[in-house]
Amino acid sequence: MTYSEMISKRILDLCKKKKITANKLSTLSGLSHSTLENIIKGNTKSAGVRSLHRIAQGLGITLSEFFDFSEINETVPDDE
Repeated sequence: MTYSEMISKRILDLCKKKKITANKLSTLSGLSHSTLENIIKGNTKSAGVRSLHRIAQGLGITLSEFFDFSEINETVPDDE
């Protein structure tokens, strides 16, 4: 699994947990729908810290909490 795949999965898992859609998250985070969609679909291979921070804020969590998941902490990602 690549970094972008892990980030995409994390965003979708958190949206499901928070019971919000990606469209709602784009509103909450202040990111355009297309920007968030590109991150989720893997079209953006290296999402910036600023975008990830805004996503975390939209989800009501810290950036540290956003990155606290087993796939990223226990796996060596495939090269992108």
